[in-house]
Amino acid sequence: MSEVTRNVYSAVILLSGLSFLTTWIGVSLAIRFRDSKRGIAFGIGFSAGIMMLISFIELIPESFSLAGMWPTLISFAVGICLIWALNLIIPHTHLIDESGGTRKTAIKSAYLIVFGLILHDVPEGFAMANSYIASPKLGLMVAIAIALHNIPEEFAMAVPVVPLRRPLFLYISALLSAMAEPVGAIVGLMAVDAIPVLNPLFMAFAAGAMVFISLHELFPMAIRYGNTKLFSTGAFCALIVHWLLNAVIT
Repeated sequence: MSEVTRNVYSAVILLSGLSFLTTWIGVSLAIRFRDSKRGIAFGIGFSAGIMMLISFIELIPESFSLAGMWPTLISFAVGICLIWALNLIIPHTHLIDESGGTRKTAIKSAYLIVFGLILHDVPEGFAMANSYIASPKLGLMVAIAIALHNIPEEFAMAVPVVPLRRPLFLYISALLSAMAEPVGAIVGLMAVDAIPVLNPLFMAFAAGAMVFISLHELFPMAIRYGNTKLFSTGAFCALIVHWLLNAVIT
């Protein structure tokens, strides 16, 4: 492995490690503000907004420029279809489904929520790794944006777990969720190392996965909470943050 390759690997793994910090912040907020549905609605809007912006403004245009229109579109569609298939094969619930029911049902729902979040975190690490390989500036942008998005996402994961009063389960769940993104980053690095020419297509694939997650998970969750104004406010804040990141990371 060359010195340049080692540096890229080190930078990507270090950036993916931001997930440990954001997981800690999200879980801490959940313990403190677990009954704040307004905060959850705002956070969901921010998460959905930042993921859509990363996909359509960063990843897909970069893939277009490197691989062309049709390969990008096909890879984007494959990303959507794969996550859709995983959602069918490995069912999981949404945050809103946890409210009510027996303790046994609540515990089962908590397990499914955590598993679903881990399933979602892997493509984010994959996207960050492939973005950094294409351009360190793009990789840094994607890494910071995903880290910011992860805070409300981890908050949403922890909220239904906190009332169960099972701290060991909460901490193990948080650890597994935090590890999912570095795992995705390592998979992305290995994939590009094996077939470097496919890196632009891997970015489009990751974009498709994240768009599906936003449309299938986050938007419906916001509708269930019935606070579309705060959801829209969160999405607008994501737009501002994305613009600031573009201005700062030159």
